[in-house]
Amino acid sequence: MTADDRLVAGELLGQLGRQFPNDPEVLYLAAHAYSELSGRAAGELAQKAPLSVQARRMSAEALEMQGKWDEAAKEYEAILAQDPRQPGIHLLIARIMFSRPDAGAGWEEQAKQELQQELQVDSRNAVAEFLLGEIAKKSLDWDRATAHFSRAATLDATFGEAFMEWGFALVSAKRFEEAVAPLQTAVRLQPGNPAAHYNLGMALSRTGRNSEAEKEFAIQREINAAIDERKNTRPEDRKPQ
Repeated sequence: MTADDRLVAGELLGQLGRQFPNDPEVLYLAAHAYSELSGRAAGELAQKAPLSVQARRMSAEALEMQGKWDEAAKEYEAILAQDPRQPGIHLLIARIMFSRPDAGAGWEEQAKQELQQELQVDSRNAVAEFLLGEIAKKSLDWDRATAHFSRAATLDATFGEAFMEWGFALVSAKRFEEAVAPLQTAVRLQPGNPAAHYNLGMALSRTGRNSEAEKEFAIQREINAAIDERKNTRPEDRKPQ
């Protein structure tokens, strides 16, 4: 690292990680070294290609982390001015609207427009579909929410939250039989999500499968109890795993 030989540094960190995967000293060293490597690469990118899409995106992401929403949005807009078809950028602008606490009235419509533009660039963007579902859910438009959440889940078969929200939208629309399958997938992908178990229990109970429903409610209660216990346990009282 002192000689700025990043290639060798990366190789050595990899060797240490493989030989001593649980050693606290190695993990401490790796955390600092990788952070330093990341900072050096970011600095080099900003120096050598300051107006590139990649440099602007890195700058915008840093501004987002600082809560500087307007400045971050301007960086993303500058990227689109350079390349209107750059994938992911409309989605990131919409994400700012979801994240900022002072988005203001009508932000959902603006976010919706950004997400629709994202899908024109990348029709297979599961996150854009999911966020459109969240906007529809906010307005209690369950048919539209179901369409977006189901599309997100179809595009990404590992997207547990999409399956959960798809099932929730169907339960909210009282389409209980249809809700069972996506919620079963949700609990398989996110076994520790109490909301997924609860909604599956609701769907099962409303279709007469009461014994299966009670199992899901029991799991939900166990997960919530474990969460409450962790919240109420002081760090110094926790036993090492």
